Amino acid sequence: MSRIGYKVVELPAGVEVSRDGDDVTVKGPKGSLTRTVSPVISMTVEGNEVKFDRPDDNNKTRALHGTTRANFNNMVEGVTNGFSKTLKLVGVGYRVQLKGTKLILAVGYSHPVEFETPEGLTLEVPDNTTIKINGISKQAVGDFAAEVRAVRSPEPYKGKGIRYVDEYVRRKEGKTGK
Repeated sequence: MSRIGYKVVELPAGVEVSRDGDDVTVKGPKGSLTRTVSPVISMTVEGNEVKFDRPDDNNKTRALHGTTRANFNNMVEGVTNGFSKTLKLVGVGYRVQLKGTKLILAVGYSHPVEFETPEGLTLEVPDNTTIKINGISKQAVGDFAAEVRAVRSPEPYKGKGIRYVDEYVRRKEGKTGK
């Protein structure tokens, strides 16, 4: 059983927290994030520490307790350091380019696949097979990375496709002729 909800979140220097009803806003050097949290979970700010408490031990309340604390911690981490995901294109002729705010993928289809850069994210293309996605919202970075990866997920026989840099693709053996 996890006790993550009771862990104290340390606020680094330069980070401000404010709660207006159900909305929590975290401001830091990289920007500000706002998220709606459940009114069931109480949040207490004491100096540079934030604590979360739950009213009872109901299963849904316990789950909400840990989730609320984890989401808040991700907000604090995002406004101080930011989040980043790197994708790699593996396959003959697979390439990517960035034209203005459009990400253009050539991944074996008869047409290029285009994505508009979402608000709040920055994209970098250091070479023609690497995409680096940066932002202050962990959810936005992860969602956009998953959306790009879904265009051509890695396949298990040759390993071709779009994958995360630290992802391991389990390979299968092909057919054997008799």
